[in-house]
Amino acid sequence: MIKFLKVQASSLIATGVDWTTVFLLSVFAGAWSAGANIAGAIAGGVANFLINRQWVFNKEKGAFGGQALRYGITWVGNMLLNTACMWVILHFSGWKDDLEMVGLFKVLVSLLIGFTYSYIMQKRFVFK
Repeated sequence: MIKFLKVQASSLIATGVDWTTVFLLSVFAGAWSAGANIAGAIAGGVANFLINRQWVFNKEKGAFGGQALRYGITWVGNMLLNTACMWVILHFSGWKDDLEMVGLFKVLVSLLIGFTYSYIMQKRFVFK
């Protein structure tokens, strides 16, 4: 249970890195919003990988390249699952133009996938 909670804390920190990067690049640096979003996602992913590698799973002595590759595969899967779930929910519910519902489902889908797919994949595949 402690490891699960550490993964959630790491994810929260990574989300903060992601959002802070997007905010700083788009608001203060005047970067293109899509480019800032990509940079934020990458920065958050790198932060999450490094925190999980060293603090959550204590696997800093493992092969960095192999772990990074497996994390990248898991990260892409996470992104595809989040995108697919959001599309299905918003497409079939008709709420795609309702900002509050989009925000609500974004949080719920992210939590569901984070608690299941991401946690299991990192524990059993990335940092095995």
